[in-house]
Amino acid sequence: MVNLSLYSIKAVILLDAEGNRVLAKYYGGENTTLKQQKQFEKGLFDKTKRAQGEVILYDNQVVLYRSNIDIFFYVVGSMEENELILLSMLNAFYDAVSTLLRKEQILMAEHRYQVEKRSIMDNLDLVILCLDETVDGG
Repeated sequence: MVNLSLYSIKAVILLDAEGNRVLAKYYGGENTTLKQQKQFEKGLFDKTKRAQGEVILYDNQVVLYRSNIDIFFYVVGSMEENELILLSMLNAFYDAVSTLLRKEQILMAEHRYQVEKRSIMDNLDLVILCLDETVDGG
């Protein structure tokens, strides 16, 4: 019997082009210490920085990712999780962040319509709010 749960997502991680954390939110009790989280993120980045796919198995977890200019978006789920559900969450979060940043850039009279590290860091509060609204406790 499959263990059914409403909680699908173990982590959402944003890393820059060097593999440094921009934003990370872990759900549940796994990877509780900062050292474990950083080690997981470093290994994840090393495995995906040159990969051309959008889904991998890493550390007995399903990871979907998307890269754009100088930022990597990751969604981590358990081995039993449906990749399509994780992909729809990743796409929804990416599209929401892109839309939010586009509106902010228009207000600031800037005409870059790309999701990049600088615009995420400038509007980190909006990105965190967007993540909290997209993923409710995992």
